[in-house]
Amino acid sequence: MSTTPPPPSSASPAEPPAAVLPPTPPVRLSALLGRADLGLGLRQVGGPPVDEGDGERLVQWVHTSEMEDPYPYLLGGELLLSAGLHLPEAAGAGAYLDAYVGRIVAAGGAALGFGVAPVHEAVPRGLVAACDRWGLPLIEVPSATPFSAVARAVWRLMAESRHAGLR
Repeated sequence: MSTTPPPPSSASPAEPPAAVLPPTPPVRLSALLGRADLGLGLRQVGGPPVDEGDGERLVQWVHTSEMEDPYPYLLGGELLLSAGLHLPEAAGAGAYLDAYVGRIVAAGGAALGFGVAPVHEAVPRGLVAACDRWGLPLIEVPSATPFSAVARAVWRLMAESRHAGLR
């Protein structure tokens, strides 16, 4: 019995796949930043101001990645979490960081959460500058706050919103 490979995908690698939205409502990034159950709390350190106006940034889901190019793995609307394992510290890191943030934006990422420690003691200044240039909110995740706690807070906000909508 011979098997034939599946036909090549018609989607261009330059275009992110169409997002299939979850059955829960999106979460306002400002609501996540205000969560008291996240230990020391999340803090915005770069990108456009997160407010509750018409330009409010919405998060559809949370994804953790240490890939140099997370684009192929994003659907759009993610709060992408990273500890910066792949970030260079040498000269020329600015171009790398600019390309990295540009790819997150091109994939439709909602925001980047950067976990400090054990790899980096602070959010790299070059990453802040790249997020400012690309208009991507950059959130500092303190070392005492596990990424799973951030994901749980997003799911709780989604559940609360869904529950309120059903009432």
